[in-house]
Amino acid sequence: MRKYALGLDFGTNSCRALIVDISDGREIATSVFPYPSGDDGVIIDEKEPDIARQSPEDYLIGMEESVRAAVNKALNSDPEFDPQYIIGIGIDTTGSSPMPVDARGVPLNTLPEFKDNKDALVWLWKDHSSHYEAAQITEKARELRPHYLEKIGGVYSSEWFWSKIWHCRNGAPDVFDSAHSFVEICDYLPAVLTGDTRPEKIRRSICAAGHKAMYNDEWGGLPDKDFLNALDPRLSELKDRLYEQAYPSDKLAGRLSSEWAGRLGLSEGIAVAVGAFDAHMGGVGAGVKEGTLVKILGTSTCDILVSAKEKGPINIPGVCGIVDGSVIPGYYGIEAGQSAVGDIFLWYVEKLVPDRYGKTVDEKFKNLESEALKQRPGEHGLLALDWNNGNRTILADVRLNGLLIGQTLHTEPHEIYRALIEATAFGALTIINRIQEYGVSIKEIINCGGLAAKSPFLMQVYADILGRPMKVSRSDQTPALGAALFGAVAAGVEKSGYKSIEEAQKKMTGVKKITNPNPKHHEIYQKMYALYKKLHDAFGTKEWTGSLYNVMKDLIDLRETQRRGKHA
Repeated sequence: MRKYALGLDFGTNSCRALIVDISDGREIATSVFPYPSGDDGVIIDEKEPDIARQSPEDYLIGMEESVRAAVNKALNSDPEFDPQYIIGIGIDTTGSSPMPVDARGVPLNTLPEFKDNKDALVWLWKDHSSHYEAAQITEKARELRPHYLEKIGGVYSSEWFWSKIWHCRNGAPDVFDSAHSFVEICDYLPAVLTGDTRPEKIRRSICAAGHKAMYNDEWGGLPDKDFLNALDPRLSELKDRLYEQAYPSDKLAGRLSSEWAGRLGLSEGIAVAVGAFDAHMGGVGAGVKEGTLVKILGTSTCDILVSAKEKGPINIPGVCGIVDGSVIPGYYGIEAGQSAVGDIFLWYVEKLVPDRYGKTVDEKFKNLESEALKQRPGEHGLLALDWNNGNRTILADVRLNGLLIGQTLHTEPHEIYRALIEATAFGALTIINRIQEYGVSIKEIINCGGLAAKSPFLMQVYADILGRPMKVSRSDQTPALGAALFGAVAAGVEKSGYKSIEEAQKKMTGVKKITNPNPKHHEIYQKMYALYKKLHDAFGTKEWTGSLYNVMKDLIDLRETQRRGKHA
């Protein structure tokens, strides 16, 4: 009898259900449900561009629709499949994406009095409206609890749990006062499936707690009441209604309730694993291990690594967090990333690229890439900073913006497109250099996500800039696959045969393609990176001193050299 696991991946724009054979990771069926609310699932406010919210009802509809569709596909495509043979469910979501709930765990926006109140919705990961509160948390932690900041790269972010909740308190006191508690979506959805959403009963994710809520066993869990009181006494009061312990995702959140078994067409009592964030489970689904960097390339980018605990604690300035057990139990999970990658390309194509490159977005991407391929590195004479949505790592500053220099009256759209791709790769290299500077070895890079799978050109640019082979994960759906792995392991060794996530990874993950760097291109990109780093430090750090006088001139010299070489 074959056995299967179900992975549920709740992304920014859609929910994905994936059914896999746990013996080898074979993907039996998948189904995607686009969220119906807002703009591609994101509820925005044109008057406040930093706001990004989401409807929790979209998740529940999406869960039911996508699972039922995936089960039907599996029944039609695999004669051995039976939904009774699904032994475990794992869930990943975006984060930090908290929402206010009442004492029963009911989302406030589903109550009549808050039906049209955007502040009662889920505060999506890319909501940056709390940048003031984040700065105040950083300042107060530096003064009173500097060790809190050591584990999160030195700066608290507006993307994270406490800043969002405090901004809710300051900007929407009616919502804050009516909320019994706040729950991350990655904790809420497993609780929904297991039938008990009361906040004090939910098993909270160490991934969410450690990376976004300053939770650490070294100081007893969440930040202490004295510190929270120094921020706002109401945050100190809230702590009693949050949680005291957090768990890794190989642990049970509970078992599938009869109600949701009926709604999904599955068996009651299936193991439901503790949830986690999409990037961290994506790292597991791509095969992360010590010495491996997994890059999840999508609208934004998350970089995931692990370090063995026996090597001792690590502190790396500028990373998004170092948390015991957040990726693989028994290892420190390290998270870094870029606030926008695919979002930059999409913004550019939708807003600025003329129709001569195509009538649809897909046509424009294809033709931009085709033309950009014809150029040598540096031939366009351009250089960009990849901060269109702020900088997540290593500067951790959401108020930074994008930059493009070197354009002339002859600059073409495909040249700018190439420069934007190069900028994201330069940003990736900056992260890698910082991590290695603090003693974490990176022996291989595995890429996953839509961009890695769909764009060989992007993978070649990344290989040439990083000077390393770019491996692409065998699965195009690594977050959902990682979630399925945790679902299988949480079911127990008696059912799955796996004692650990590492055992499951060996059977269920792999790579399918490798793009090797061009040494000549890498040599040119090293020169361009030196100029990028000068812009990076000049615009991104207070400490920088120097001159930018040479940057444009050096770009021109490089442009002319490459053009002469091309036509020699």
